[in-house]
Amino acid sequence: MHEEREVVVLRYGHRPGRDDRMTTHVGLTARALGADRVVFPDNAGQSAETVRDITDRFGGPFAVELRGDQKAIVRDWAGVVVHLTMYGERVQDVEDEVRSAVNADDEDLLVVVGGEKVPWALYERADFNVGVTNQPHSEVAGLAVFLDRLFEGDELEREWTDADRRVVPEATGKTVVDAGDDVGDESGDAADESAD
Repeated sequence: MHEEREVVVLRYGHRPGRDDRMTTHVGLTARALGADRVVFPDNAGQSAETVRDITDRFGGPFAVELRGDQKAIVRDWAGVVVHLTMYGERVQDVEDEVRSAVNADDEDLLVVVGGEKVPWALYERADFNVGVTNQPHSEVAGLAVFLDRLFEGDELEREWTDADRRVVPEATGKTVVDAGDDVGDESGDAADESAD
């Protein structure tokens, strides 16, 4: 989405069976709210396939990777590292500073979303430890709020390319049409789609 820099979400840790849905939703949220790529642990293959399928159907660009070297990714990241944690500084207090750090030299941004307990070294390595409300809640909600604040709402106007289908916004109902269809040309062939 961002020609000048890359925004990457790293799902740090994944417990198969227990975290499948949450890891998938981290990827779907990253895609929908402006990130360019998500990196999952190598044991999260089902989540990766689901996010790739959604990208194929509803458009991109968006990339999904499976990697086993999460510690190395964080350690060797050349740009800015933001770790989302309820113990971090309040997002509303640091969002301008994060944006400035990323924009200063067109730095790539790595947003780390923990699954299981993350090592203390991650807190030390992060340029910013950021909390959304400093209350226990879903890491997916934290990621969504952070990305929306980072992009100042611009991600909501994103143009999607290479989509097979698109959702028609409406007050009631659930209408999905072929991507090339004009809204005025909708027929009864629209399908009810779900990302779950």
